[in-house]
Amino acid sequence: MKNKYILYIACAALGMVASCKRESFLNRTPKSDIIPENFFKNETDLQLYCNQYYPALTIQNFLKLDDNSDDKANASINALLAGTYTVPSTATHNYSGSTTLNFDSNNIGGTVNVNQSGTDWDFALIRACNFFLANYQKAALPDATKNIYVGETLFFRANDFWKKVKAFGDVPYVNRYIVDTSKSVLYGPRMPHKQVMDSVLKDINFAVNNLPVTPADGRLGKYAALALKARVCLWEGTYRKYFGVGDETTYLQAASDAAEQIMNSGLYKLYTTGNPQSDYYNLFIQDELKGNPEAILPMRYLQSILMNGIDRSLGEAGDGYSKDFVNSILCSDGLPTSLSPLYKGDDTPENESTNRDPRYKQQIATRGFDFLAGDLITLPRIGTTVTSTGYQPIKGRSNSLAAWNANASVYDFFIFRYAEVLLIEAEAKAELGLATQTVIDNTINKLRDRVGMPHMIIANLVKDPKSNFPTLPVLIDEIRRERRVELGSEGFRFDDIKRWHAGTLINNPNTILGMKLTPALRTQYAAENKDVTNVVVDANNYIRIYPGTTTRSWNDKMYLLPIPTQEITLNPNIKQNPGW
Repeated sequence: MKNKYILYIACAALGMVASCKRESFLNRTPKSDIIPENFFKNETDLQLYCNQYYPALTIQNFLKLDDNSDDKANASINALLAGTYTVPSTATHNYSGSTTLNFDSNNIGGTVNVNQSGTDWDFALIRACNFFLANYQKAALPDATKNIYVGETLFFRANDFWKKVKAFGDVPYVNRYIVDTSKSVLYGPRMPHKQVMDSVLKDINFAVNNLPVTPADGRLGKYAALALKARVCLWEGTYRKYFGVGDETTYLQAASDAAEQIMNSGLYKLYTTGNPQSDYYNLFIQDELKGNPEAILPMRYLQSILMNGIDRSLGEAGDGYSKDFVNSILCSDGLPTSLSPLYKGDDTPENESTNRDPRYKQQIATRGFDFLAGDLITLPRIGTTVTSTGYQPIKGRSNSLAAWNANASVYDFFIFRYAEVLLIEAEAKAELGLATQTVIDNTINKLRDRVGMPHMIIANLVKDPKSNFPTLPVLIDEIRRERRVELGSEGFRFDDIKRWHAGTLINNPNTILGMKLTPALRTQYAAENKDVTNVVVDANNYIRIYPGTTTRSWNDKMYLLPIPTQEITLNPNIKQNPGW
C-alpha cells in the first residue's frame, strides 16, 4: 500500500500547494500574483515557490524514448535524423510575464517525447529561478534553512542551462532577475558553451553542499544533486574530449567523484530478488519505488490522486528497437554475436533471442510474453501499432488490466537510477585511463550479476570485429555497449551519440531495419491468420520501416538545434547555428 502522503513532485505537477489538499488551493493568492514584499516570509513560502520547478525533471517513462537515435525505429520517422526538420519561426514560450508557471515538459498523457524537455528556446524556468534568488533573503530563517531552497533553485537552473547547451551550444547566460529593459542584458550575445558549463557546475556544487542528506519526502536531496552532477559532468567531459575543445579532465574527474560519493554512501544498490531472468524486467513495473534501493529519486504515482497512462501508451506506440540495437546485445557467454559460438543467427525470432544476455528477453517481447491479461505473444506483432520493427520494447509494460485502463496506472518511474551512476563511474574512469579490474567489478559486473551474465574481465576483452567504434579502445567500447543495453528506452542514447561525436552511427542501415521476415516465417503468420503481406522487407528479408528510405545521412549541423528565426530577429547579437 502506498504512503498516503503525496510527493511534492506530484503536487507540483498538479499545481497544488505544499499541503496537497485540494480545498486549500482556491483560498490562496494565485502564485502568478506573487509580490515579494508579501511573500518569501517563511519556509512554507520558499517551499511553495520551489514546488513549481519539479515538473521540469525529466522522467524516464520509456514512451518513444530513444526514437531519435540508432536504438529505435518508430513507425513515425524522426524528422531531424531524416533530414527534414526545418528551422522553427517562433520559440515555444510558456512564460507570460508572471513569476511562476507550469514547467511540465513530461506530458504523462504520452504525446510528448521527454527528450524534447528543455530544448525549446525558452528561458522561463531560469527567470523564475532568478526571481527566487533575488527575493529569498526576505525570509526570516537561518541561512542553513534558506540554503536548502537556494540549492533546489540552483539545481533546476543548472539542469535547464545544461539542457540548452546540449541543444543549442552557446546560449545567453543570465544569472540575475532582470527588472529593467536594458537591451545590453535582454538582447546580449550568447555565452560560449564552456563558460556556461563552468557556471552550471558551480550551481550544482552549491546544491550538493546545501541540500539535505535525508530530504523531505519527494524533495531533492544531496544524492539527487550528486546524480545530476555525475550525469552532467560525464556528458561535458566526454564532449570536450571528443570534440577536441580541451579541459575535459576536470569534468571527467568530477563525474567520477560524484558517482563515488553516491556509491560510498551505502544508501543505494541494485534491485534484485535473486531471479536473473526476471528482476530487470520487474524493476520497471513497480507501483512503489519509494524504498527501492535503486531509486535515488523516483517519480511516484498514487491511486485516485495522480496516475498515468504510460503502460497503455507503450503497448500502442508503434515502437521498436532497431536491428542495430539488437545486434549489440551480447550472447550469454559474454561475447558479441560476431564472436560467440552460441549465436544461432536471426532467421527466426526464437533463434535470435536464444543464448543472449537475459536483458534481451526482459526488454524485447518474445514468444510467451503476456501482452495483456493472458494475451500471449506468439509471433512478433509486426504490421500493427504494437511494434514497428518486430523488436517490441517491453520495459515498463505489464500484463495488468488495471494499468492498461486509460490514465489509471500507478507504476512509478525513475528520475535518477543507481544503475546509471555505476555506468558513469565505469565510463569516467575508463576515459581517464584509471579503470582497473576493481572499478569494473564494482560497476559493470554488479549490473551483470543481476542478470546472471559473465563478468567483464579487462585482460580477456577481445575487440568486436563488427564494433560501431572500430578505433576505440576495447574497454571503452564495451562499457559503451553495457550502457546502451542497460539504459535501453530510458532516453540517453542521442545525448550519448552527441557527446561522443558519433553522429555518423545514424548512417548505418541497420538503424532503420527491423527483424528478419523470411518466406518461411511469413508462412507461420499466415497459419495464425495474421496478415503481414504489407510488411516491406529488403533484399535480405529484413523489415524496412520506412519503405522510401534505405539509409540516413548524418549532417554535422544536427549536433545542435536551430534557433527560431524570430529570436534572431529580436536579438541581432544572436547568430544562427552552423548549417541551419
